[in-house]
Amino acid sequence: MKQSIPSPKPDKAAASRHFSGGRLVFLSVTLVLLLFLMLPLLAVALRVLPFRATGWLSASTFDALRLSLFTATLSAALAIVIGTPIAYFLAREEFTGKTIVDALIDLPMVLPPAVAGLALLMAFGRRGLLGPVLSAAGIDLPFTTAAVVMAQTFVAAPFYVRAAKTGFASVDRGLEQMSALLGVSNLRTFFRITLPLAAPSLFGGALMTWARALGEFGATIMFAGNFQGTTQTMPLAIYIGFESNLDSALALSFILIVVSFGILAAVRWVSPRGFTVG
Repeated sequence: MKQSIPSPKPDKAAASRHFSGGRLVFLSVTLVLLLFLMLPLLAVALRVLPFRATGWLSASTFDALRLSLFTATLSAALAIVIGTPIAYFLAREEFTGKTIVDALIDLPMVLPPAVAGLALLMAFGRRGLLGPVLSAAGIDLPFTTAAVVMAQTFVAAPFYVRAAKTGFASVDRGLEQMSALLGVSNLRTFFRITLPLAAPSLFGGALMTWARALGEFGATIMFAGNFQGTTQTMPLAIYIGFESNLDSALALSFILIVVSFGILAAVRWVSPRGFTVG
């Protein structure tokens, strides 16, 4: 008769020590990363505070702030108007080439901003692909405020489309089918059921799009230039101020840090799972 060999009892004390040791390593690495990320931001805050009138109240600071808020808001609005039907279509329809369409929409998110700016210039510049047609119609886009909006929309709109697509895909199709069985039109169902249920993702995507547009630099300077009051947004003013007016550059940097943190906090509040793409 075979005797069963008792399995060794787990050493809870050893397991606890192993877990505590691993936890300490993870905590140490996390603290190092947080220190690396926060130290530069803290340095900006310490340099910009207390309040310095020469930095905060300069004409270039106000011009850049005003222009950035205007263009980023307009770019986000355009992304919402154009991106919402696209996101709904991609979330609900299956068709040949959908993967390619998804990749093309995502491309500006990973494309170097300078390449995006150069591409816009080659397409809409005076000697670009559509340059002669635009010139014949009396339209001159490069190095104007419109060019700023185009550059920001190009690089930021995909953030909204991705988030909105995720939101629409998460809506229970059964609720929409039940609404259809009750005789409610598709359009009314969309506004009364689908849109409210997807609203957190749409709102989070809109915030991220606005923040991305607000911080856009590379595509803007390539396609729109850097002219105060016309195309000089906050990131561009920081770049110029680094050489000519450090106080102004620090003030604008601090504003962008605070706004960026506020945007992330708002997105986390609206969608506890955070911002997702795909």
